[in-house]
Amino acid sequence: MIEKYTSADFQVVYDIINDASSAYKGIIPADRWHEPYMPEKELQEQLEDGIEFWCYKQNNEIVGVMGIQEKSDVTLIRHAYVRTIRRGLGIGGKLLSHLTTLTSKPVLIGTWADADWAISFYQKHGFKLVEKELKNKLLQTYWSVPERQIETSVVLADSKFTLNNPA
Repeated sequence: MIEKYTSADFQVVYDIINDASSAYKGIIPADRWHEPYMPEKELQEQLEDGIEFWCYKQNNEIVGVMGIQEKSDVTLIRHAYVRTIRRGLGIGGKLLSHLTTLTSKPVLIGTWADADWAISFYQKHGFKLVEKELKNKLLQTYWSVPERQIETSVVLADSKFTLNNPA
Protein backbone atom coordinates (compact mmCIF):
# COMPACT_ATOMS: atom_id res chain seq x y z
CA MET A 1 0.00 0.00 0.00
CA ILE A 2 1.25 3.49 -0.87
CA GLU A 3 0.54 6.33 1.53
CA LYS A 4 1.57 9.96 1.75
CA TYR A 5 4.28 10.75 4.28
CA THR A 6 3.26 12.24 7.61
CA SER A 7 5.53 13.80 10.21
CA ALA A 8 5.08 10.65 12.31
CA ASP A 9 7.02 8.79 9.58
CA PHE A 10 10.14 10.98 9.86
CA GLN A 11 12.37 8.56 11.80
CA VAL A 12 11.42 5.55 9.66
CA VAL A 13 12.01 7.49 6.41
CA TYR A 14 15.35 8.72 7.77
CA ASP A 15 16.33 5.13 8.66
CA ILE A 16 15.31 3.77 5.24
CA ILE A 17 17.23 6.46 3.37
CA ASN A 18 20.39 5.79 5.34
CA ASP A 19 20.01 2.01 5.15
CA ALA A 20 19.40 1.94 1.41
CA SER A 21 22.01 4.57 0.57
CA SER A 22 24.71 2.22 1.86
CA ALA A 23 24.67 0.85 -1.70
CA TYR A 24 26.47 4.05 -2.76
CA LYS A 25 29.41 3.55 -0.39
CA GLY A 26 32.50 2.82 -2.45
CA ILE A 27 30.59 3.54 -5.68
CA ILE A 28 30.06 7.28 -5.70
CA PRO A 29 33.08 9.58 -5.40
CA ALA A 30 34.58 9.36 -1.92
CA ASP A 31 34.35 13.12 -1.49
CA ARG A 32 30.55 12.91 -1.89
CA TRP A 33 30.05 10.08 0.62
CA HIS A 34 29.47 10.82 4.30
CA GLU A 35 27.79 9.10 7.21
CA PRO A 36 25.01 9.32 7.71
CA TYR A 37 24.41 9.77 4.01
CA MET A 38 21.48 12.08 4.78
CA PRO A 39 21.59 13.67 8.23
CA GLU A 40 18.28 14.40 9.96
CA LYS A 41 18.77 18.13 9.41
CA GLU A 42 19.13 17.62 5.65
CA LEU A 43 16.01 15.46 5.50
CA GLN A 44 14.09 18.18 7.34
CA GLU A 45 15.45 20.79 4.90
CA GLN A 46 14.35 18.63 1.96
CA LEU A 47 10.84 18.47 3.38
CA GLU A 48 10.80 22.23 3.95
CA ASP A 49 11.98 22.73 0.36
CA GLY A 50 8.80 21.09 -0.90
CA ILE A 51 9.70 17.45 -1.38
CA GLU A 52 6.58 15.37 -0.77
CA PHE A 53 7.46 11.83 0.27
CA TRP A 54 5.32 8.79 -0.36
CA CYS A 55 5.77 5.57 1.59
CA TYR A 56 5.29 1.97 0.51
CA LYS A 57 3.97 -0.18 3.33
CA GLN A 58 3.97 -3.96 3.70
CA ASN A 59 2.21 -5.41 6.73
CA ASN A 60 1.78 -1.86 8.08
CA GLU A 61 5.57 -1.27 7.97
CA ILE A 62 7.18 1.35 5.73
CA VAL A 63 9.73 -0.43 3.53
CA GLY A 64 10.27 2.09 0.74
CA VAL A 65 10.12 5.84 0.20
CA MET A 66 10.22 8.15 -2.78
CA GLY A 67 9.83 11.89 -3.06
CA ILE A 68 8.25 14.14 -5.64
CA GLN A 69 8.92 17.84 -6.04
CA GLU A 70 7.25 20.38 -8.31
CA LYS A 71 9.70 22.80 -9.90
CA SER A 72 8.03 25.32 -12.23
CA ASP A 73 7.58 23.46 -15.54
CA VAL A 74 8.85 20.01 -14.46
CA THR A 75 8.41 17.49 -11.67
CA LEU A 76 11.40 15.91 -9.96
CA ILE A 77 11.55 12.44 -8.47
CA ARG A 78 13.77 12.71 -5.42
CA HIS A 79 15.26 10.34 -2.86
CA ALA A 80 14.07 6.93 -3.99
CA TYR A 81 15.00 4.29 -1.42
CA VAL A 82 13.89 0.77 -0.49
CA ARG A 83 15.14 -1.06 2.59
CA THR A 84 18.12 -3.21 1.67
CA ILE A 85 16.35 -6.44 2.67
CA ARG A 86 13.34 -5.58 0.48
CA ARG A 87 15.12 -4.67 -2.76
CA GLY A 88 14.22 -6.41 -5.98
CA LEU A 89 10.57 -6.99 -5.03
CA GLY A 90 9.05 -4.28 -7.24
CA ILE A 91 8.56 -1.73 -4.46
CA GLY A 92 10.53 1.02 -6.20
CA GLY A 93 8.64 0.46 -9.44
CA LYS A 94 5.30 0.71 -7.67
CA LEU A 95 6.32 3.95 -5.97
CA LEU A 96 7.64 5.39 -9.23
CA SER A 97 4.46 4.44 -11.10
CA HIS A 98 2.34 6.04 -8.42
CA LEU A 99 4.33 9.27 -8.27
CA THR A 100 4.36 9.75 -12.03
CA THR A 101 0.54 9.64 -12.02
CA LEU A 102 0.51 12.66 -9.69
CA THR A 103 1.75 15.07 -12.35
CA SER A 104 1.08 15.99 -15.96
CA LYS A 105 4.44 17.76 -16.24
CA PRO A 106 7.62 16.22 -17.63
CA VAL A 107 9.44 14.17 -14.97
CA LEU A 108 13.17 14.40 -14.33
CA ILE A 109 15.32 12.21 -12.10
CA GLY A 110 18.89 12.87 -11.01
CA THR A 111 21.16 10.14 -9.74
CA TRP A 112 24.84 9.34 -9.43
CA ALA A 113 26.58 8.53 -12.73
CA ASP A 114 28.24 5.45 -11.19
CA ALA A 115 25.01 4.06 -9.72
CA ASP A 116 24.44 1.70 -12.66
CA TRP A 117 21.63 -0.16 -10.87
CA ALA A 118 19.68 3.08 -10.36
CA ILE A 119 20.13 4.18 -13.96
CA SER A 120 19.03 0.75 -15.19
CA PHE A 121 15.98 0.85 -12.90
CA TYR A 122 14.82 4.18 -14.31
CA GLN A 123 15.54 3.13 -17.90
CA LYS A 124 13.49 -0.04 -17.34
CA HIS A 125 10.63 2.28 -16.37
CA GLY A 126 10.86 4.34 -19.57
CA PHE A 127 13.26 7.12 -18.57
CA LYS A 128 16.10 8.13 -20.88
CA LEU A 129 19.46 9.68 -20.07
CA VAL A 130 19.85 13.26 -21.24
CA GLU A 131 23.08 14.42 -22.85
CA LYS A 132 25.83 15.85 -20.65
CA GLU A 133 25.46 19.51 -21.60
CA LEU A 134 21.71 19.47 -21.02
CA LYS A 135 22.17 17.43 -17.83
CA ASN A 136 24.39 20.15 -16.38
CA LYS A 137 21.87 22.86 -17.26
CA LEU A 138 18.98 20.87 -15.77
CA LEU A 139 20.84 20.16 -12.53
CA GLN A 140 21.77 23.83 -12.19
CA THR A 141 18.19 24.94 -12.93
CA TYR A 142 16.07 22.52 -10.91
CA TRP A 143 18.29 21.12 -8.15
CA SER A 144 20.31 22.79 -5.41
CA VAL A 145 23.44 20.65 -5.49
CA PRO A 146 27.14 21.52 -5.43
CA GLU A 147 29.14 21.66 -8.64
CA ARG A 148 30.98 18.44 -7.70
CA GLN A 149 27.67 16.61 -7.57
CA ILE A 150 26.71 18.02 -10.96
CA GLU A 151 29.98 16.66 -12.37
CA THR A 152 29.30 13.17 -11.01
CA SER A 153 25.57 12.84 -11.71
CA VAL A 154 23.22 12.06 -14.57
CA VAL A 155 19.67 13.15 -15.32
CA LEU A 156 16.99 10.93 -16.79
CA ALA A 157 13.77 12.23 -18.35
CA ASP A 158 10.41 10.70 -19.15
CA SER A 159 8.78 10.79 -22.58
CA LYS A 160 6.96 14.07 -21.81
CA PHE A 161 10.27 15.93 -21.60
CA THR A 162 11.35 17.68 -24.76
CA LEU A 163 14.15 20.08 -25.60
CA ASN A 164 11.47 22.73 -26.08
CA ASN A 165 10.87 22.83 -22.33
CA PRO A 166 12.20 26.10 -20.96
CA ALA A 167 15.04 25.16 -18.68
